[in-house]
Order: sequence, then C-alpha cells, then structure tokens
Amino acid sequence: MRNLLLFSVLISFSSAIGQTTIPSAESQIKTALYACPEMYQEGAKVLGYNQKEELVTLREGNNGIICIANSPKRNGVSVSCYSDKLEAFMARGRELAASGKNEVEKRDLRKEEIDAGTLVMPKEPAVAYIVTATKEDHDIESGELKHSKMRYVLYKPYMSGAETGLPTKPGAPGMPWLMDADTHRSHIMITPASEN
Repeated sequence: MRNLLLFSVLISFSSAIGQTTIPSAESQIKTALYACPEMYQEGAKVLGYNQKEELVTLREGNNGIICIANSPKRNGVSVSCYSDKLEAFMARGRELAASGKNEVEKRDLRKEEIDAGTLVMPKEPAVAYIVTATKEDHDIESGELKHSKMRYVLYKPYMSGAETGLPTKPGAPGMPWLMDADTHRSHIMITPASEN
C-alpha cells in the first residue's frame, strides 16, 4: 500500500512538471499587442494558444494586422505583429515546423514555393514588428511586460543592396540593413539602439 501511494505521488509530480501554463486569452492578447503600433491595436487580429497548446484565433481583426502571442514552449517572450500580406509566408512556416521540418528544410521548401509562385509574397515590402523580453519581465497573469526590446522587419523577396541602397551587414546601432540580400528571405532589419 505504501509503495502504491509513493508511486501515485511520483506520477502526479512528473505530470505536473511536464505541464505548461497557458496564460488566459486576455493576458495573451495584451502581451501580443506590445508588438503592435497603437493606431492598429484595436482592430488587429490576435492568434494565441488554447489549453492544448494549439494555435487558435483569440480575437478577430479588421485592419490587416495579425499578431501572434508568445509560444508556451518559449523560454522568454517573443511576440510579433505583421501585415496580413505576409500571412501565407508565416502560416507556411508554422505548418512546415509542425510537420517536423527543421529550419534548413523550411527555408528550402519555401524558396521552391516562392520561386514557383505557389507561395505568394508581397510585391512591396511588408512589415513585421517583433517584441522580445525575458521571462522575468513578463507578468503571465496580467500580460504586462516590464522591459522589452523592439525590432522592425520589412520583407520582400530578392531585394539587393544595390536596389535598396542599404548595407548588407549590420552597421551603427539602430541603422537599417538588408539581411539575406538577393534571396527569397531578404528583409530589412531595423533594431533601435538599446538605452545605455
């Protein structure tokens, strides 16, 4: 009987360790909207996670901005909002990751699809806003972030340094630069300088 009781306690303990806390929909929405410009927050669509850790729509939107809440599997916080013109690209990446593809496989498959015209990308640069923070700076109950860092990314395939006039390597803090130039993944990175 004593062994059975000990075994039950161990099973309960190991189950509790394996569980992930999923914040409420309200908390997830609040955290996700840190990445959204204020003028778009009210009408932004927000995707987040249910108690089974499935990505679901937490709030419908009407202004062409989509925000994604923090993944419960992430150690720390990373939320993003982006133009709905990027949704096909973003959704395909999530779909490939869910099927077990690694980063290289995802990159190669999306390149093939973009080049074939089956994965449609915007003709003009489309923006994504990304906010990151440490786990300690995130209040999981309220969704508030104490401190965070912002990054802006403008996506358009096959942009070149010559076309944009941007450097293809990071320069001075806060200076825009073109990452993955001349590829299907080309994007302009703008990371505001951290406060000293």
